[in-house]
Formats: sequence, structure tokens, C-alpha cells
Amino acid sequence: MSEPIAFSTALRERSTGAHSGSESAGFMADLIKGDGTREDYIALVAQHWFIYEALEAATERMKADPVASVFISDRLTRLPALEADLEFLLGADWRTQIQPLPTTQRYVERIRAVGATWAGGFVAHHYTRYLGDLSGGLFIGRLMARRFGFETNGIGFYLFDAIADPKAFKDVYREQLDAAPWDDAEKERVIAEVLQAYRFNTELFEDLARAKAGILVA
Repeated sequence: MSEPIAFSTALRERSTGAHSGSESAGFMADLIKGDGTREDYIALVAQHWFIYEALEAATERMKADPVASVFISDRLTRLPALEADLEFLLGADWRTQIQPLPTTQRYVERIRAVGATWAGGFVAHHYTRYLGDLSGGLFIGRLMARRFGFETNGIGFYLFDAIADPKAFKDVYREQLDAAPWDDAEKERVIAEVLQAYRFNTELFEDLARAKAGILVA
């Protein structure tokens, strides 16, 4: 009889297609290939601010939850870096220059909803964002630095100075996923929420592409 598959492995395997589809969305693919502009990058940073403002507000609420709190680490916090990036990129009045795109607004509303009531849903979004940041995000940060001549200003979001070994951090995180006290039905709900988070991410890139093309985003 074969060993049951670890939850973190099942989660990674079942979300691989959604993850790849998100990364290959035209807007992001252009940025990675070098076809995107500095303005495109700034537009992405602005949308990230709304997403992480919601996620890190939910993180504060979930610190008291016995399941969700296991995954929470101040070393992951991104909002101060995003704000510093936006001030560098747009100036001191950056808040008046940005607004959420429709997908971002839906994404934020979903994070707020699960972050108020459902530990597994919160972990799904926490996992999708932060483990992605510690994987492909580090690569994207290096690319953007080379492409636009940034040193640390402008790409602080992608710099995790408090995490010396991202792989070790992710390994521990996956062990925590495997140890979470979820039954099979709850694990399925968490996987479904991760897939929803990837859909939001892909749709956001589509919104950004339409906005770049001057197409009304609704």
C-alpha cells in the first residue's frame, strides 16, 4: 500500500498549472522578457499595494488563530517595502496616484472575507502570495533591477533581508502545511482557494494589459 501523499505536495502539484498560467499571462510575460516599460512595472507595484494591505491586515487579525498563526512571520511583511518603493517610483504623493483595478478590488474583498472568518482560506492566500514571492518573486526582482537600473530602491518588495535562506524557510512552511489539523474536506477547500488566488492573479495581469492598451476596464 502506497504512502499517502503529503498535503503540501498535493497542493503544489494541483496548483502547478494555475501558477504557470498566471506567470505566462501576457502582461507579466512582457515584463519578464524585457518588453514591458517602467510604467508597466509601476502599475504592477501599485496593485500589489492594495493586495498586501488587505493580506497584512488579515494577518494581524489571524495572529490570534491557533491554526493560522503558525504560518505568520514578521519576516514576510511586505507593506512597508511596497510603500517605500511607491514613494521612490511616484513621489511622496503616491497614494493619490493609484487606484485598484476591478480584479484587484475583487481579490481584496475575497482576502478580507476569508481573513476575517476562515483560517484555511487565509492560509491559502498567504501561501500563494508569500511562497511565490520567495520563489519566482526573487528572480523577478533581479530582472527588474537590471532592466530599470534599480539597486534597492524600487524593488524593496522583492528583497527579504530577514530571510537568509528562502529554501529553508519554504521547507519549514510546507512542513507546517502538512501538520495543519485539516481533514480531507478542508484540505480540498484550501486547495480550491489557492486555485482561486491564482485566478485572481491571472485576471489582474489581464486587467493591467487592458489598462495599458487604453481599453476600459470594467
